[in-house]
Amino acid sequence: MGGRFLSIGECMVELSQAKDGHLRKGFAGDTFNTAWYARACLPTDWSIDYFTALGDDAMSDEMATFMGNAGIGTGYIRRLRGKTPGLYMINLKDGERSFSYWRDSSAARQLAADGDVLRTAIEASDVLYFSGITLAVLPREDAYTLLAELRRAKAIGKIVAFDPNLRPRLWSSLDAMHAMIAEGGRASTLALPSFDDEAAHFGDDSISSTIRRYRQYGTTMVVVKNGPDGATIGEGSDETLVPAVKVEKVIDTTSAGDSFNGAFLAHYLQHHDALAAAAFAAEIAAKVIQEHGALVSPEKLKSIQ
Repeated sequence: MGGRFLSIGECMVELSQAKDGHLRKGFAGDTFNTAWYARACLPTDWSIDYFTALGDDAMSDEMATFMGNAGIGTGYIRRLRGKTPGLYMINLKDGERSFSYWRDSSAARQLAADGDVLRTAIEASDVLYFSGITLAVLPREDAYTLLAELRRAKAIGKIVAFDPNLRPRLWSSLDAMHAMIAEGGRASTLALPSFDDEAAHFGDDSISSTIRRYRQYGTTMVVVKNGPDGATIGEGSDETLVPAVKVEKVIDTTSAGDSFNGAFLAHYLQHHDALAAAAFAAEIAAKVIQEHGALVSPEKLKSIQ
């Protein structure tokens, strides 16, 4: 049987490199990317909805149409007068990416401002997904509103998945980031951190340390992504490494983690086998990093299904 998957966060206008120095326009953002790959990997009896806020401009209209055409529900998206989406540009060097952002007045910063709309969307869903970026872009009061609703969802048995996706530049201080990421962990049943981020910004000296910390927050399962070194599943007292899929040439690592998350959740929701889900997600992520941009066409992923 299917269900309802709700991803919560910010989708932005993406500018990525194309041929001859030109830029290609697209739409992406960490939680939207995960929704995209979950939609690509889940059967049609699962609905995928995106919860955010957009403006009333032509670019917001185009983004909403793009989401709908991709099979991602837009019924919970708030439209705000006078606002616009954020924008970012991908800078690539040897397959590794860095980003330039223009998002200070993004409509998505107000996605949790209406608590009633947020609660309605969460109550209608079976699986919730959010990230540290979702928390970082919100005013502090709105972030606490979101966390309170996610804790309610967790308390009644819904799956709440969280990628900390640590981006210190989005936070006022490291202490503020640490505190809110901990709150995100407490609101979650499943955490999907990346070890390089956790080591750099929390000082974790091992994957076991990362797993232990998120388990202490109260998550039931921790899936620690570690790039080409694979992913480690921490559940109960067990820690199991699932190898990455070898790639001959990396084109663009944009959305590697987001695609892993979406594929992992899609497989796990259907089969309830975390190790098999991680192996499947590793194959999807390997395909994604051999393509340009954040969103790879579902048709290019079908051979992995």
